[in-house]
Amino acid sequence: MKRVVVGGMHHESNTFNPILAGWQDIRIRRGAEMLSPIQDDSIGGVVSTLLEAGYEVIPTLIARAVPNGEWEQEVYETLKEELLTSLQSAGKIDAICLSLHGSMRVHGLGEAEGDLLAAIRKIQPNVPLITSLDMHATITDAMLASADGFVGYKCAPHTDTFATGKHAASMIIQTLEQGAKPVMEMVRIPMIVAGEQSETSVEPMLSLMRDLKELEKGEHIMAASYLLGFPWADTAPNSIVALVVADGRRDLAKDLALDLAKRFWNNRQKFCFYNETHEPKEALRVCLNRTKDSAPVVISDSGDNPTAGSSGDVTNFLKLMLADRKASSLTPPALYQCFYDPALVERAFAEGINASFSGSLGAAFDTQKSTPVVGKMTVKALKRDWDGNKVDLALIHTGGIDVVVTSKHVGAYDPEMMRAVSVIPEERLLIVVKLGYLEPEIRAISRYSVMALTDGSTNEVLSSLPYHQLPRPVYPLDTDVCAEWE
Repeated sequence: MKRVVVGGMHHESNTFNPILAGWQDIRIRRGAEMLSPIQDDSIGGVVSTLLEAGYEVIPTLIARAVPNGEWEQEVYETLKEELLTSLQSAGKIDAICLSLHGSMRVHGLGEAEGDLLAAIRKIQPNVPLITSLDMHATITDAMLASADGFVGYKCAPHTDTFATGKHAASMIIQTLEQGAKPVMEMVRIPMIVAGEQSETSVEPMLSLMRDLKELEKGEHIMAASYLLGFPWADTAPNSIVALVVADGRRDLAKDLALDLAKRFWNNRQKFCFYNETHEPKEALRVCLNRTKDSAPVVISDSGDNPTAGSSGDVTNFLKLMLADRKASSLTPPALYQCFYDPALVERAFAEGINASFSGSLGAAFDTQKSTPVVGKMTVKALKRDWDGNKVDLALIHTGGIDVVVTSKHVGAYDPEMMRAVSVIPEERLLIVVKLGYLEPEIRAISRYSVMALTDGSTNEVLSSLPYHQLPRPVYPLDTDVCAEWE
């Protein structure tokens, strides 16, 4: 029976967000917990595929967190040591299959994946090592030096995480059972792009991803990926990468990676916002006019999107709504999901439902991009341990607007969060979510939506961000950009 070690770390680290991700932010599955595969993540796809193939799966740990700022170094080093200790105690193994993000960073250290893979290689220098990656991975030389193959997600939003884990595991099986010899080549594309301009259900990504899938059907091709980097990280290197893994044919991998890079580069001017997009004041005006016949209307507060690593506590768009007589007097009230403010949640639980008090909302962590909303707060609903994730919720009414406030840094994409605090989202006229593109769950309840180009750590207008480490020139921040093959 072949023995394969599995594990990984998964985090998208936003360097413009001052919050450091710590123990309270991280979900960890260890050992036997990992052998009951979850159907919506990549490690689940890895484990289920290997078990179905009759392999002995040796679990270490999988650590994940909602995108945020960089990881606290002590947290990373502790989990890294635990994973390495498990690997050392595994005995003789045949391969390693990991689930990594590719854009995880550690405060005071830098990139996590290259560091982790290099440490793994010191223990197991020769066994095949294959890794699934997020589509927004930032590929570094250190990562390439320590792995035999990468395969990235092909869907944005990421609905193919499980399938990508299965793909990574199948590459392990090809290597161990069919004698495949994975070799990997990549070509950098001097470009960055926001996720909201690169959804895979529309062009040009639709055709580019279709090309990848067709390429993977070809002889000798084990995987083909576009890895888009992470635009909200000021790092070197940071770029889009075309990457191909071939069975023993480095020349083929190199030629195909270059061809893929040229295709992407030739489409660079076609990347745009696919949803209706406006500056904040215009977004609010347009959406208020549509509440008469298109409710619920949904606005994305895109500059402060916690699922892309923003702090989730920037108040600028909320203040715009509070100052607008129509937005602050809707019946039922406009709903805002969600603000990360554990102190306010704690105060709300202490005061109790229906209590009113003078309080402060927002700017609890990122004090540079906005200031708190100060005024009368009324507690309308409370929920302990929402969704079993130890997240406490409070529905706070302030200035005529209902605001969902959370005790932990979480994503704002789930309408069940609204329902947990007794809100029926389908009955609201106007909903604001701290998101970029609408995730499927929110899209399902929206009859009309607009993305507002708001402020935060995930500004969609990338030229507004204070890059210092990003290699230049890079498209679209610079106009005089030439790719190396031109």
